[in-house]
Amino acid sequence: MERIKQYKVMFLTGTRADFGKMKTLMLKLQADDHFQVHIFVTGMHMLSKFGSTWDEVRKAGLPNIYRFINQNENDSMDQVLAKTVAGLSDYVKEMAPDMIVVHGDRVEALSGAIVGSLNNIRVSHIEGGEVSGTIDELIRHAVSKMSHIHFVSNKVAMTRLIQLGEAEESIHIIGSPDVDVMNSKNLPDMPEVKRYYNIRFSEYAILLFHPVTTEIKDIRRQVTELVDVVLASNQNFVVLYPNNDHGTEIILEAYERLRGAPRIAMYPSMRFEYFLTLMKNSLYIMGNSSSGIREAPHFGVPTINLGSRQNNRVSTESVLNAPITSEGIQNAMREVGRIPRVAKELFGNGNSAAAFHQALLNPSIWSTETQKYFIDRSHFKLNGKEN
Repeated sequence: MERIKQYKVMFLTGTRADFGKMKTLMLKLQADDHFQVHIFVTGMHMLSKFGSTWDEVRKAGLPNIYRFINQNENDSMDQVLAKTVAGLSDYVKEMAPDMIVVHGDRVEALSGAIVGSLNNIRVSHIEGGEVSGTIDELIRHAVSKMSHIHFVSNKVAMTRLIQLGEAEESIHIIGSPDVDVMNSKNLPDMPEVKRYYNIRFSEYAILLFHPVTTEIKDIRRQVTELVDVVLASNQNFVVLYPNNDHGTEIILEAYERLRGAPRIAMYPSMRFEYFLTLMKNSLYIMGNSSSGIREAPHFGVPTINLGSRQNNRVSTESVLNAPITSEGIQNAMREVGRIPRVAKELFGNGNSAAAFHQALLNPSIWSTETQKYFIDRSHFKLNGKEN
């Protein structure tokens, strides 16, 4: 019997969010003998303050897990990047993957793209070609330029990558992998979620607010006014910790005022499937997380999107944009109840894992050259002449 050609595919995960999005892809490949799945777990996963979420990777039944602590609480983003590059470089030289898969716009993803491209290892980027209003956008586009293969959410993202000079044949539209999870019939029901996290109220909103690193001087005012409004309101809130970007400590310091309040349930992290059920049954989600722009509209859940962090992202009628001021937040909380709950399919139909798997079964993807070239499609007129 002819031996099956097996490829080593290494996924890099640094947060609860990117693992939630990539888990279906990991499990799909793991079930196929053509692939040997390895997972490099780092970033927020490894920090006890944020719930030591590396254990969720283990609980998913995934094999070949390597854990790496890439930061301490005093590190800046460039230091985290440097440490991750150093640790990942040692790992891939020992493990020798055929492909590195990264997601999104975190510095860990940039580390994976750097290590892969500088070691002639094919890099696949999940959800490139999207925009936002912070340093995340710069990182996302940098990851795309250092990646060889792109798995994007929709045609708009594909068009942006083509504008960046990427080869059209290197781009595959698969939708957003988290839609696979959102459409799953295996999501926990609400009683299970409430029991697991000891949530005692029935009606609630979700608060998920991250620091914007380019607005570091204003974060203390922003979160102070946000907490003031939440405490003064007559609503229940499930509050999740922010990510660990620069400014997180300021947010967590302000959140201490919420601790112990009878209408507040606060958690460092939450399992992705449980979070989706919680969101699906919430009154609305408030903050500046991409969850309010991407996942919430899929369920028809209204969003109060605060500030600039999601600037230029796809938006729908269910997303209410508001400034981060007491008045702006209060006005939005009064208005959000009038938003109709209409589900929108903006990022695929829940077939991402199958599409990703099929793409990797195509032999041509494994002959993708690691030497990239800018595809120049510029046609513009300067002084009346086409250039």
